[in-house]
This record gives sequence, C-alpha cells and structure tokens, in this order.
Amino acid sequence: MKTRRLTADAIVLGAGPAGMAAVQRLLESKVSVIWVDNQARPGGQIWRGGPQAASGAALLRRIDAGTGLTKLHGHELIAADGKQSLLLHDGQGQRVEVSAPKLLLATGASERHLPLPGWTLPGVHGAGGLQALVKGGWPIAGQQVVLAGSGPLLLASAATLQAAGARLQLIAEQAALATLIRFTLQLPLRQAAQAAALRLQLRATPYRSGCWPVRVLGRERVQAVLLTDGQREWEQPCDALGLGFGLRPNTEVAELLGCQISAGAVALDDQLQTTQHGIYAAGECTGIGGVGKALIEGEMAAASLLGQDLAPLRSRQRNAQKFAKRLAAAFTLRPELFKLADAQTLICRCEDVSLGALKPHPDWREAKLQTRCGMGACQGRICGPISTELLGWQARGLREPLSPAPVSCWLPD
Repeated sequence: MKTRRLTADAIVLGAGPAGMAAVQRLLESKVSVIWVDNQARPGGQIWRGGPQAASGAALLRRIDAGTGLTKLHGHELIAADGKQSLLLHDGQGQRVEVSAPKLLLATGASERHLPLPGWTLPGVHGAGGLQALVKGGWPIAGQQVVLAGSGPLLLASAATLQAAGARLQLIAEQAALATLIRFTLQLPLRQAAQAAALRLQLRATPYRSGCWPVRVLGRERVQAVLLTDGQREWEQPCDALGLGFGLRPNTEVAELLGCQISAGAVALDDQLQTTQHGIYAAGECTGIGGVGKALIEGEMAAASLLGQDLAPLRSRQRNAQKFAKRLAAAFTLRPELFKLADAQTLICRCEDVSLGALKPHPDWREAKLQTRCGMGACQGRICGPISTELLGWQARGLREPLSPAPVSCWLPD
C-alpha cells in the first residue's frame, strides 16, 4: 500500500464550531490548511444534522468559498511522528501522512458518564449519544423517551428527538430550580432568547428540576427509570433513556503530542498555545463552555498561529469565559450522583468488570492487570474517567495507535 503524503502551512484537527472558526480565519489569510476530522461531515455534534444544523451553514459556506483547503473528513488519527507529522487512515485501509509546521487542536468533548444500576441495559444511552444516533437515522419515532442528568445538552437532545417523532415523557434535571433561575437571569439577551425559544419548542414535555435517576429498571432492555427528588422515589416508564451528566474535554490527541493537561483540559497560555511550541488549541478540549467559547477560541487560536494581534478579540473571549464559569457553577453535579453505583454495577462494559471487583485494588494499573478493566474495545475511554471520578485513580496511559486501525496501516510502502 502506498502512503498518501500531504503538506500544508497548518493542520486543524476537528470540524466542530472551533475548528470551523479556525479554518475560516486561516483561509482568509491565504494560508494552506489540511482539515482533519473523524466524521464524514463537518459541524461537530451540535451542527451535524438536527434542528441546530442551520446555525453552522453560513460559516461552512464561507469556508467552501476559500482556497488552499484540503479536507480529510472521515479520517482517524492513529499516530504521531514528532509534533507536527500525523498518521491517519480513512477507514478503508488507506494510510495518509500529513505534516505542517503549525497544528491547531479543536478536538471537542465527549460525554461524562456516571454509572448507576442497570445503565448497561439495551435502550440506555448517553443523552448526546442518543442524539447522535437519531441524527444518523436511528428510528426513535413513537418511542417513549426520558432524558435525565444535567445541563443544556438535555434540552438540545430533546429538541432533536422531538423533531424525529419521539414521545418525550420527561426531562429530569438534577440542578435545583433556584439555581436554574439564577443562571437564566444572568444570560446575555441573545442566549436568553435562544433558551426561551428552545423551552417553548419543548413546552409539551414535562421538565422537572431537582430530580435525578437512581436505577434503570428492566430485564432484557430498559422498561423504566427510578427517579428521586431527594424526598421520594417513583418509576417513570420508558422505551429509551438518555443519561447526560455533562461533558468532558477530549484531551487524547494533546496528551499523545506531549501537551500539558490541567484540570482535565488542555493547558494554554494567553496566546492559546499549548505547552508544545507550534501547537495551539481551542474549543471544548480547553474547557467546557459552549458554542460561543468554541467560536471565539477557534478564531483566536488561528489568529495567534498567524502571529496576529489578539487584542480586538479579547472582549468576546472574556464574555465567553464568564459564561463558561456560570455554566459550570449552575450545573455542578450533586454528591449523590457519585454514589449511585453499587458493588454489582458494571464500570468496564467491555470486559464486564464491576465496581466491587475494582475496589480491592490500589490503582488503575493493578486493577487493569487483575481484572482486565480498560483492556476492551474502547481501551478505557469510558471506564478510565469513571474510575477517576469514583475511585480517584489516575487512569489510562496513551499509546499508539490512538484508535483502532487496519493492519495494512502499519505495513511498509
């Protein structure tokens, strides 16, 4: 197999809002760009189909009108040769090597999972995962759906499911009503209007604050979810359950490249450069903050990469950072959610390892050796962060390949 080799002035990893904003700024400055994403279409989770897709359409049109862009969408990063030379594959066995003197990471976020009894039953999904499935054509019409957890993702997922014909039974938000009211009143006018429009769209769906899931009920698949408000418990029947406990930054690529991680996110200086010279980062991988933060950081990281003055963009950055802090404060998870799993609750779904089987071990490495936790198909992407949250372990050590790849990718030309 022949390796396809490409070079450019810059590589942008990620095609969500941050990556799109960065690519547009780079193309405006006549810089050649290789744009990589593991999905076939740009937009990220939020703009790739569904009711929100139109929001990114204008930005994508401006990108398509530029020159000097090489799109490598539907390509997975599997290894890095140095800091600015990356090895990709296209899912069909084709190997692609890309290199550039500057690299911009816009790798987004993934769902934060918290286990509870029954969470591995068929029909139980992450709220964002269920949304992604429906955007991809998953049949949900006519099914009774409950969404439970915390944060704006619940409402965004609900809008997508409603548009696809789901029968939404309840949105259960763990944050208290007073906290939600305070957060809403602090929103800028535009964001408040967007939130109001979304809630109006979902007006027929019951929304309960100060409420969270305790256990998933069912034999062969989910049949109901046991909910509580801290005073009483009740069962809510459903055919599908979406659990959404917020998001966590995707830092794998940054870690692979040797960038420092701080508080679970990619660490940056005031020029949006990582601790590795020539590598910049933007968006949710640097901390959760929503679309506004992703867009301004994508633009700023690109401007910094180009050596441009960031002063005109600082005001928007400060506003985005303020919103991110309010978001984190409003949807801080209550302590009860970290105590839902019992000894029989599976933590590693790939290898069927329970919380009770993990507790006797002092750390991630020993548990992995003794129980095979983290050695399944997902390579610890799910159980690693969970063990950090529940057991305080520093889990997972990254190694190449970063994602599964055909054997042909490792054969010489």
